[in-house]
Amino acid sequence: MSRPRRLVALRALNLGDLLVVVPALRALRRHFADHEITLVSHAWLEPLAELIGGIDRFRATRGLAPLTAPLRPDVAVDLHGAGAGSAAALAALVPRRHLGYAAPGRPGPAWPDGGHERGRWCELLVAHGIPADPDDLLLRPPPLQAPVPAATVVHVGAGYGAKEWPLERFAAVAARLRVDGHRVVVTGSAAQRPRALTVAERAGLPASDVLAGCTGLSELAALVAGARLLVAGDTGVAHLASAYRTPSVVLFGPAPIEEWGPPGSGPHRALTVAERRRGDPFAADPDPALLGVTVADVLDAVGEVLVVPARSPRCGVADGIDR
Repeated sequence: MSRPRRLVALRALNLGDLLVVVPALRALRRHFADHEITLVSHAWLEPLAELIGGIDRFRATRGLAPLTAPLRPDVAVDLHGAGAGSAAALAALVPRRHLGYAAPGRPGPAWPDGGHERGRWCELLVAHGIPADPDDLLLRPPPLQAPVPAATVVHVGAGYGAKEWPLERFAAVAARLRVDGHRVVVTGSAAQRPRALTVAERAGLPASDVLAGCTGLSELAALVAGARLLVAGDTGVAHLASAYRTPSVVLFGPAPIEEWGPPGSGPHRALTVAERRRGDPFAADPDPALLGVTVADVLDAVGEVLVVPARSPRCGVADGIDR
């Protein structure tokens, strides 16, 4: 019996980075309907494979180490970047067909400057003759119940200081929302738990409302999918809100909204002061564009998104990928 044809897609980055290639993964599922699709990414992101739908196998990797058998794909797709590392990692599999942007040792379309990240990866596939829709970004409903149903989630963490809005401003927003009747919970990673506890204390919230460090990825997805509202910086959790059409207010610093922001349609607002942008995503201190966003700006945006009807359904998948 002959083996099934295989496709391997590489995206070994973080939560938000994986969520912005969901439309491209959906397009691959439709176009390569008879292939077994393996997603290669970081181990902690494995729960997303089921939520994306159409992923047959998940393979964990660390960084961009060369990949080896037993994958041996017919098609290898570089959704990671256009550098030598990702190109070499997939080339080690000796695929029959290699799809990606032009990289050292690999032909392909030129890397485009600007434009939204969702569109960038759809454009890659279109250049290779594969139709793709950047708006096909919704996730399946999480298999878990939300740990706090209908919560207002204030996510205070970020990967680097450049994206961290000041604690006292998050606390002021959380305090006002609590007074206005919101069931506020504070989230972040385990490393960000001290920051989250400080925000909760200043906002008059009990420590039990701090979920930072207490939720795995599946629980976090369920929390956001069932939330009333998300207030967060430019982090992966903001992309979860986009994927579930959860009303969100997202604060941007070094990254341009037009490249990483939420969809223009739907109950989302992205805030920044673009003319102040320094643009260093790895800086230790907040980007001036982020510091230009005030507590009043956020509260005004909350009022706006909560009167925008979320299109129904709030979660789902495109036809043909429920398998």
